[in-house]
Amino acid sequence: MGTILKEYRYTPTKIKRGYSGKSLYLNLTDLRFEQKEITDFMKEKLTGGKGFDLWYLWHAITPETRWDSPENEIVMSVGPLGGITQYSGTGKTVICSISPLTDIPIDSNVGGYFGPLLKFSGWDAFEIQGKSEKEILIFIDGNNGLIQVEDASEYPEDTHLLAEELTKKYAEDEDDMVNVSVACTGSGAKHSYMAMVNFSFYDPRRKVCRFKQAARGGLGTIMHDKKIKALVVRYRGITPNLNDVADISTINKVGVKYHKEMHDLDHKQNKMRQIGTANTVMIMSQYDLLPTRNFQTGGDPETYKISPQVFINEWLTQGLHDGCWYGCTMSCAKCADHFLITTGPYAGQRVTVDGPEYECAAGLGANLGVFDPQAILEENFYCDTYGIDLISFGTCTAFIMECYQRGQITQEQMGGLDLCFGNSKAVLELLHQISRGEGFGRIAGLGIRKLKKIFTEEFGADPKLLQDIGMETKGLEYSEYAHKESLAQQGGFAMATKGPQHDEAWLIFMDMVNKQLPTFEDKANALYYFPMFRTWFGLVGLCKLPWNDIVPADNHKTDAPAKVPEHVQNYVDIFNAVTGKSIDKEELIIQSERVYQFQRVFSVRMGKGERKDDYAPYRSLGPVSREEYLSRQELYDRQLRELQNLDPEKMDLDEKIAVTRRYREDQYEQLMDAVYRRRGWTSNGIPTPERLKEIGMDIPELLEVIEPKL
Repeated sequence: MGTILKEYRYTPTKIKRGYSGKSLYLNLTDLRFEQKEITDFMKEKLTGGKGFDLWYLWHAITPETRWDSPENEIVMSVGPLGGITQYSGTGKTVICSISPLTDIPIDSNVGGYFGPLLKFSGWDAFEIQGKSEKEILIFIDGNNGLIQVEDASEYPEDTHLLAEELTKKYAEDEDDMVNVSVACTGSGAKHSYMAMVNFSFYDPRRKVCRFKQAARGGLGTIMHDKKIKALVVRYRGITPNLNDVADISTINKVGVKYHKEMHDLDHKQNKMRQIGTANTVMIMSQYDLLPTRNFQTGGDPETYKISPQVFINEWLTQGLHDGCWYGCTMSCAKCADHFLITTGPYAGQRVTVDGPEYECAAGLGANLGVFDPQAILEENFYCDTYGIDLISFGTCTAFIMECYQRGQITQEQMGGLDLCFGNSKAVLELLHQISRGEGFGRIAGLGIRKLKKIFTEEFGADPKLLQDIGMETKGLEYSEYAHKESLAQQGGFAMATKGPQHDEAWLIFMDMVNKQLPTFEDKANALYYFPMFRTWFGLVGLCKLPWNDIVPADNHKTDAPAKVPEHVQNYVDIFNAVTGKSIDKEELIIQSERVYQFQRVFSVRMGKGERKDDYAPYRSLGPVSREEYLSRQELYDRQLRELQNLDPEKMDLDEKIAVTRRYREDQYEQLMDAVYRRRGWTSNGIPTPERLKEIGMDIPELLEVIEPKL
């Protein structure tokens, strides 16, 4: 046991209607604790979760604050619905900070036990500011009202070892281990800007710690910079009504209805209880949407080697409940048990690997040209235990590989690594180098935006080509969907508030497959509604998967099947039943928009959040190379005829590529104009005072930020 550096005692506040009414503040510089009130203003304007996070962060920093400034905060909050046990997907926490990749607020929505246990310990939010002089852990004992700050220098770094040790340490006995959750990063956080935070939950059937990830934007990097090795929370005594809800009968009724849907329909729809999100790998490939070799194509003949059935039959344990919080019938958190590691510091050991989820199979598999399940799972394990965001790592490594393919960097410049597509051994070695801060790994974890600068200035690479093929916007790497033929999804990624992450809007099937968004206005309306609706999950403490990954059998007969109207009404009913309020579907969207617009203003305050920041790399829009065009020549030639009234027979290949590019870039500009109008933004992407007033967010400090930009 390390030396106790500080103790803080408090009286846990009883939760009422989903809120404890208290937040916890800790300044690491002087180990100062403070309790803050959750005001009625915060509940009304910001709801919870990400809203509370952004509000505290806004008041903690200045426009000059950077990710490693002492005043930067890590803020986490749950939301009023978080922790209820009657409905699936209520174990979520949202974490916010200023990102080392983007220099604007990043938010990450993570599952597991940590958030609910923190809330039931008496805290609606936890904000951490300052920097410690030594490595520490913070332990919150919610039953006894005790918080300890402990010297953590003697504990291991990597996630699977650290979480296991701390779970055993703070649990009273084996039965109590389910009541302990650990948030930590790993050795990769020392040398990478894309480090994440793992949140543990103890699996009593497997007798191991499992993990969910607050992955995007470098939150683990910030955690390491502040010298936080781990956050630990313990709370014993989970019961069905710790949230003191206003109407538990409605919650029970809605929960039973959804559980029945899941039981009856999952095997007919997305098979979440068998494989989880990785079920979509073959579907994406069939529709030319699976990013392959740095998003150059949307599929590969070898994709069958990493099909869901391969993982189900050969790798993933079946028949166990895999929910990451109580009451989740979806149980999508699959894992490979007794997996044999073959490389790195844990070679020869058998471990439990959480995954693969779709983003893992796509980002560490197809996008790297790797179609070996063994390699993908080992990459998955090391990303998790080293604390490296596998989406950013996969997309960034794919970019490096294409730079190598096209002669922009050499093997010598990569320290001897042969990072060609398909070389999983080199990928794993790169991961190990990042964790050690050695070789090419010293720069590989900095992210695509910084690598473009290094490759151009130090290696003589072509900046225009790198800009085209570097799949990042705002500094954040793209998540794993090849969407050249979905204009709406191009906007959904590039115009997202924090950067290109699919949790804000996923419109590919509506737009590309089902042809439901034919006009710019249709696309703009979708890029208003769905980002606002999805934002709501991060305000109240919910997972998005129960919304649309399993839908009612008659959903296709509704007026708006993409919205899943019955499930939207479920959420309205649950919110009202917990809080005692009386919102409708329209107010739900306004709740989200208040926070969405606030986050955009926040980006403006930090020097971003304008039209120039919403452009996509051309690889996102269309074919960069001759090979890309030729791989889908029939499609692209037909589009020249049908969309531009041009004869491809009279044009050489380079002319066709250039004309296609001009057309697609113009289409994107028109989409931006339409989306900005619909969101109530100026042509430069700035929220207008009029729109802020309409939604009740015409707060003087927000107006002060946008007025010079109008």
